[in-house]
Amino acid sequence: MSAVTFNAVASQSSVNQGISQSQWLANPSGALTRRGRLTRTLVVASLTVLLLAGFAAASGAGDQSVHATSYVTVVVPAGASLWSVATAYADGDVQAMVEAIREANNLPGYDVVAGARLKLPIQ
Repeated sequence: MSAVTFNAVASQSSVNQGISQSQWLANPSGALTRRGRLTRTLVVASLTVLLLAGFAAASGAGDQSVHATSYVTVVVPAGASLWSVATAYADGDVQAMVEAIREANNLPGYDVVAGARLKLPIQ
């Protein structure tokens, strides 16, 4: 006849899942380790970025409204300078009008030739 013996201590212990009791009790308070706090911080930060990006996309942030600029074409009279043409058509800041004319016509400098056609932005 065969006899079966049980270890009384082994039958009362919990299931061993591959970690020793000293490792399991290494942090008995449940507080996070440095690595755990870093992981938690990175997860929270990435979720915050995703949430903010979602709200920004839903609110239409980044949409640019481009208004079309209207232009009038003028012929530069003899003896006129870019400043005098800008003065004739500007409603306020002449320097801003000079720069707008240069940008609209891709002028490298401030010199204009008599008879040249210039696009002037309408303000």
